[in-house]
Amino acid sequence: MASSGCEDHAGQEGETFLYFAYGSNLLTERIHLRNPSAVFCCVARLQDFKLDFGNFQGKTSERWHGGIATIFQSPGDEVWGVVWKMNKSNLSSLDEQEGVKSGVYVVIEIKVSTQEGKEITCRSYLMTNYESAPPSPQYKKVICMGAKENGLPLEYQEKLKAIEPNDYKGKISDEMEEIIKKGESKLYRT
Repeated sequence: MASSGCEDHAGQEGETFLYFAYGSNLLTERIHLRNPSAVFCCVARLQDFKLDFGNFQGKTSERWHGGIATIFQSPGDEVWGVVWKMNKSNLSSLDEQEGVKSGVYVVIEIKVSTQEGKEITCRSYLMTNYESAPPSPQYKKVICMGAKENGLPLEYQEKLKAIEPNDYKGKISDEMEEIIKKGESKLYRT
């Protein structure tokens, strides 16, 4: 197996940084909307954390119409995701997408393990002050599409598919509706 380039990347120096995505940014087209420099690095596992969905300060996401992904420490659990190598010029657009200024997410530095067993340090995000809430069907679909596209472990993909969404039946943003449509046609062509 060829080296992904992640292992040689010692943390956050230079013109690039590593970002561990576990939510909608698993999907290539989604992350490229605001962060065109993102290059797939590898699939990785965050040990002793658990995936959750929630509404910041109890308010439903206007973009996604349901709970949005976050992680919390949970011994024995694991979260799988994608490590993206990104240009530092996209730091502010990524922080903006994650709502750092408004306090929705805080930046955290975490160590994840690649499938080859190498440990790498990445930037990621953790929601603060949230109430657990199910995701919208559309948000769940984007996450599942990203997990499938990037080959997250099948057992983890099944866990994601088993998440009960809310019953939102309206539309989300046009650009995200378009990405879902495109992604579905790509994934189901095989």
